[in-house]
Amino acid sequence: MKESESQLRLETGSLLISEPFMIDEHFRRTVILIVDYLKSDGSVGFVLNKEMDFTIEELIDEIDEFPLKVHYGGPVAPETLHFLHCKGDIIDDSILVGPGIYWGGNFDQIKFLIRTKVLGPYDIQFFLGYSGWSPGQLEEELELKSWFLAEADSNYIFSQKKRDIWKTALEHKGDHFSIIGQMSTDSILN
Repeated sequence: MKESESQLRLETGSLLISEPFMIDEHFRRTVILIVDYLKSDGSVGFVLNKEMDFTIEELIDEIDEFPLKVHYGGPVAPETLHFLHCKGDIIDDSILVGPGIYWGGNFDQIKFLIRTKVLGPYDIQFFLGYSGWSPGQLEEELELKSWFLAEADSNYIFSQKKRDIWKTALEHKGDHFSIIGQMSTDSILN
C-alpha cells in the first residue's frame, strides 16, 4: 500500500525513515519504530536495522541456544536492554505499539518462552539502548525533512533482512521515495 505523506502523522507505532544523507552516524540510513509518543513528553524509539556483533545468548546467561543478534536501539542509555515481540497475548505487561508489535513485558516469561521454544527468533528482537527526543524535537526534525514517516509493519522487525529495511521501507512508500531508496551512500554519485 502506497502512503501519502499528508495522511501520516507522528504517533506511537510510526516508523521514521532517515533521509539518505543524514550526517549523524547513529541514524544514517536507519528505520526507527516509535514505541512511545506524547507531544508534551517527547518520543522513544528503537533503530530496527543496526545489528550488533553479539547475540542475546552471549548477553543473558539464562538464554541458551538462541543465536539472535542484539540490535543497537539508539544512543540513549546504551546499557539498557529492551525488546519488541509479537506475542502480547501470552506475555504479561506487554505494550501494544502497532499491528502485531509489542514492547516489553515480563522478562522472566520471555526467558521461559525462549527456553521452551514457544518464542522463536522471528517472534522477538532485542535492543541495547534507545533513541529519544525531547518535546518538540522530533517534530522539528520532521519539518526539516530529516525523517520520512511511514506506517509500522511487523515484517520489518520480525522477518525482514534487517539491513534492507531502509530501502524496502522507502520502496513501500512508492513515488519518489523508491528513487531515494536507490541512492548511493556517496552523494557525489547521485
